[in-house]
Amino acid sequence: MAASALEQSKAYLSLARIDHWFKNAFVIPGVIMAIYANHALLNAALFPKVFKALLAVCLIASAYYVLNEILDAESDATHPTKKYRAVPTGKVDIRLAYLESAFLAAAGLIVAFSVNKELLCVCIVLLLMACLYNVKPFRLKDIPYLDVLSESVNNPMRLLIGWYCTGIDVLPPVSLVMAYWMVGAFFMAVKRFAEYRRINDPQLAMQYRRSFSHYNEERLLVSITYYGVAFGLFFGIFLVRYRVELLLSVPLIAGFIAWYIHLGFLPDSPTQAPEKLFRQTWFTAYACLCVIVMVGLLFIDEPIIEKTFVPTIPVQSPWPIPK
Repeated sequence: MAASALEQSKAYLSLARIDHWFKNAFVIPGVIMAIYANHALLNAALFPKVFKALLAVCLIASAYYVLNEILDAESDATHPTKKYRAVPTGKVDIRLAYLESAFLAAAGLIVAFSVNKELLCVCIVLLLMACLYNVKPFRLKDIPYLDVLSESVNNPMRLLIGWYCTGIDVLPPVSLVMAYWMVGAFFMAVKRFAEYRRINDPQLAMQYRRSFSHYNEERLLVSITYYGVAFGLFFGIFLVRYRVELLLSVPLIAGFIAWYIHLGFLPDSPTQAPEKLFRQTWFTAYACLCVIVMVGLLFIDEPIIEKTFVPTIPVQSPWPIPK
């Protein structure tokens, strides 16, 4: 009996997907950017706020994961690996799973509120997007392209959580928020591409994910290109306006994008389950190098870069504006 209870506890715990919490590291760049905007924010009081923000987003993410698994049970049953999850295999009581989701969501919002109202508002939007993504009649995950864009909006939400948990009282750069959104969409589109190739059967793919009724490899590759280019454009706007030194990181970022696409072509690609990306040792090391270089360029001035990229023609409107 004890063994059965233990197995049940593991099943309910698996719904929360604690192994996915590492994704919430995307909160940290928001913290770093806030410190860059206002150095005075870096003090002893900041660290408890960041810890609470990470805890809040982890709890809310788990609430979303539980809801996702409940509502996706039917389609997950057709997937080669997801069919072994707790809900499709009937290891959990659906009513208790809903209670688990509600409890995790409430706990996350309470923790967020203990930091500040701005953080609470962002967390509420994060939960709202999870509902729009999963719950009928909206269920954006079934609509081509909106499935990627609506799920990847979690990325800029994490940026805002990191930004606002510091107590900063100004808006973040819109160009950075958009770049964060587009790189998240890029990751999700590569995941869709890898899933489609993994299933390797258009009819079975449609049973698993309705948006696959529209997608094929060509369309997914085109969307990957679009999101990658959009990320580059928005990030370029950000670095030119706020930190031109980041131009030195562009070759590294381009290499990261290319490498990630390569991973999407691998058999049983790790991009289907990003938590498995850590097994790609060299890729993980390269990603860490990119982060270190970018953080360094954010805080280390390079006057020669600013001089090199000084405009050589007048910066003005190409046409006179009538008075």
